[in-house]
Amino acid sequence: MPLVQNHVRRRLAEGGLALGFGVHHLRGSAIGMIAQATGFDWLFIDMEHGAMSVDDASRIAVAALGQGITPIVRVCKDALHEGTRCLDNGAMGVVVPHVDTAEEAQAVVRAYRFPPTGERSWGGPPFAYGLGPVNAAAAQAELNAEILVAVMIETPQAVANAEAIAAVPGVDVLMFGTSDLTATMGIPGQIGHPDVRAAYARVGAACAAQGKVMGMGGVYDEKVAPDYIALGARFILGGNDHSFVMAGAAQRAAFLRGLG
Repeated sequence: MPLVQNHVRRRLAEGGLALGFGVHHLRGSAIGMIAQATGFDWLFIDMEHGAMSVDDASRIAVAALGQGITPIVRVCKDALHEGTRCLDNGAMGVVVPHVDTAEEAQAVVRAYRFPPTGERSWGGPPFAYGLGPVNAAAAQAELNAEILVAVMIETPQAVANAEAIAAVPGVDVLMFGTSDLTATMGIPGQIGHPDVRAAYARVGAACAAQGKVMGMGGVYDEKVAPDYIALGARFILGGNDHSFVMAGAAQRAAFLRGLG
């Protein structure tokens, strides 16, 4: 069986936006289908802030592989091993938060790329090939090219080191955690602040210089988001399951109350 297509890479190669559907609270095999049917390209399966086990994440990821959407997990910075287990069991990418230096980015690459780029262990035929027999050398090279590795920019230190982080081979995306960035800047919640705009501009330029992609999380304001997309953000977290459910439920309840 050929390698499952990474829809994020396809969108990015076309020059478009790769839109992510955050998974915090939903469980079950239909999540990927719901996200794909509503126009998203990838799942942001959140093991940092969601109450998500490796087993939960892998079940969602395996189902998503056949649903036309790419499963990507976010793991805690000090739990990189959970990301390798997810990659062995369906995930097609990993996001690591709070990466402040090139050295930390290099550690992420070592964990998630096979040799010679990294040190990831080979666990046998992966779900990305339907568990069928594969040539290990060829499969490892293919997976190194297809698996997406994103590191999150969430502090002024990370912004200051953006050029060095973007230069690390094996890193695909520098993704803003905008909420945490504003907190560490001492301006919590001010996602449109001039200092945040300057940070996006600097990281965007660093990504452009190194052929990497800038990502955006934590920006759901329809006035601010276009500005950061204009600065180069293309790997976009569009929102989370609970916010989508609550928005739709609130709209429906208001309509029905209005009929009374």
